[in-house]
Amino acid sequence: MKEDIAIYGLEYKARTLSALTADTDSVGFLIGTQSLVMSNNQVHIVQLNEETNDMSAKIYQHDAGEIWSLISSPYDASLLVTCYNSVVTSPELQCTMGSSLWRLPNDDGTSESLLPLEKVCDFDFLSHGPEVKVTAFHPTDQTKLASVVENKILLWDLGKNSAKLTSETVMEGKGQPKFYSGKFNPQQSGSQFATLNETFVRGWDLRAQSSQVWVIQEAHSQFVRDLDFNPNRQHFLGTCGDDGKSKFWDMRNLTKPVITRSDHAHWVWSLRYNHYHDQLIATSSSDMKVILTCLSSISSESSYNQADDILDEDVENMGDLDVKNSNKPSESIKSDKNVDDVIATFEEHEDSVYCVEWSSADPWIVASLSYDGRLLINHVPKAEKYKIIL
Repeated sequence: MKEDIAIYGLEYKARTLSALTADTDSVGFLIGTQSLVMSNNQVHIVQLNEETNDMSAKIYQHDAGEIWSLISSPYDASLLVTCYNSVVTSPELQCTMGSSLWRLPNDDGTSESLLPLEKVCDFDFLSHGPEVKVTAFHPTDQTKLASVVENKILLWDLGKNSAKLTSETVMEGKGQPKFYSGKFNPQQSGSQFATLNETFVRGWDLRAQSSQVWVIQEAHSQFVRDLDFNPNRQHFLGTCGDDGKSKFWDMRNLTKPVITRSDHAHWVWSLRYNHYHDQLIATSSSDMKVILTCLSSISSESSYNQADDILDEDVENMGDLDVKNSNKPSESIKSDKNVDDVIATFEEHEDSVYCVEWSSADPWIVASLSYDGRLLINHVPKAEKYKIIL
């Protein structure tokens, strides 16, 4: 039986969601809106009361424009960074993109109007290209961030009220290729950054200018939409894409994925590892579903994981396990306590589900956001929870 679902609705469309990573005491999420009236855009902080399953929200004005990317700081719950589209009227009417670091204002609840976010600084990327896809916080250094702009990765140093560009990594290629998104590898102390472009996933060493250290060619048969690194086990990452599949890779042998799953019926927009129990994977899709999968066979708690020392030939022998709503494990992984399989499917959304995020405070809670502005907060089924902790 599913636990009670908590539902929060927004007035405007939305496609950006972030857990309040720095707040490990309460379940909270940030949402950014997409209103064509730029001054109407907002950031919502939604918090869940776990005892009553009720939600409360604080809303702040983001009049810089419609939000395409939003990430909460892992160091300070009052800081967030957005990438947004806005309209300028001078010298002529046109759309332009921006990226800024913001601070949540002190809110004593007495104001009758929405308080605006307090801008800390802008990231001045326009000399490197007109489109910014994401600006991400460094995983170990709170003074550094990285932006994905066109075919470049820009690394910034934060000052008190400014951001200084310190390095630039460029992807060269025919046809002016552009990155779609990017993310720091948390297992490499922030020295490695991964990017998505078309069907490729690439890893870059930010210590060496324009140094590509690995690549997954044709990671998906169609556009790659998202990736996430296993937070507890080195070398493993997951990807998802427009082919409706989620794939899991060992970076020491990228010739084929370790596991391929085809649980969704349409494009898969988001994939997230659970930060505490990395066998739990959440995916969301344009099929209006959120699916939780337990992949014990390649988790940090797997019997197949011997001190995280898998030989390359063993990874190759595992092959590419292609499954749909079922699992057929190889002989080497049959002894795991939990069989790889879908453990929950949430079908309460009524539009494409662009984002899914695990709570930073409670590892058994997952939130999802659909384009119609509906936020759902669900729980890992109790039966599966007990399988993991007992």
